[in-house]
Amino acid sequence: MLGRKAEEGKVSIRKVRQNANDQGKALVKKSEVSEDDLKRAQDGLQKMTDRYIVEIDRITKAKEAELLEV
Repeated sequence: MLGRKAEEGKVSIRKVRQNANDQGKALVKKSEVSEDDLKRAQDGLQKMTDRYIVEIDRITKAKEAELLEV
């Protein structure tokens, strides 16, 4: 159950990233932001996504260890 919840969290984070990327592409299409700005935003968003995925993994491992202790 813990693994399932962790995976759901990861999927949710990825969906947020995808929605943000889609909105950024729409802004480029409307010429409201440049391609370079979009690329910088996507790079930052990917770094943030990776950081939170690692955090979910860290928390999951800690919780697994805690559950196995008891």
